[in-house]
Parts: sequence; structure tokens; C-alpha cells
Amino acid sequence: MLQPNLLLLDEPSAALSPILVNSVFEQIRRINQAGTAIVLVEQNARKALEMADRGYVLESGRDRFEGRGIDLLNDPKVGELYLGATTRH
Repeated sequence: MLQPNLLLLDEPSAALSPILVNSVFEQIRRINQAGTAIVLVEQNARKALEMADRGYVLESGRDRFEGRGIDLLNDPKVGELYLGATTRH
């Protein structure tokens, strides 16, 4: 499989140093920009949503939120519940 149409990745940044995490995500971005679709399961939600065309946020195995990655990243409820952000009152 030298040129797959789809790449499935499960936690590619798990247990890596921050420098290596950035390198892995940059490689993922390059692969995607070259035309390969990617399905990414990742605990680093912020990094994953920054680059995702479409995202799904799961809770207890169920789809809790879905939408464009950037929209989910900027959604205050997603931020509060999953990204460690706090809402301002």
C-alpha cells in the first residue's frame, strides 16, 4: 500500500514528547494534503480539531458533538467539557 486512499490512526501521539507530537501532527497534515483521507482517534482533542475537516466528540462511546473541526474547537460547551476551557460570565 504505497498510496492508500484512507489512513486509520489510533492515538498516534500517545506517550510522545511535545516535540515529537508536533512532528507527528505535521506529518499527518502533509499526508492529508497529499490527498489521503485520514480517520484519526486522538486524546489530544485540541490538536486533532485544529486540523480536522470534520470532528466527532465522543462521551461514553456515544457521539456527543459533531461538526467542522474548527467549529468544535471554538464551541464554548466543547471547550468547557473536553478542552479544559472555562466559560466567561
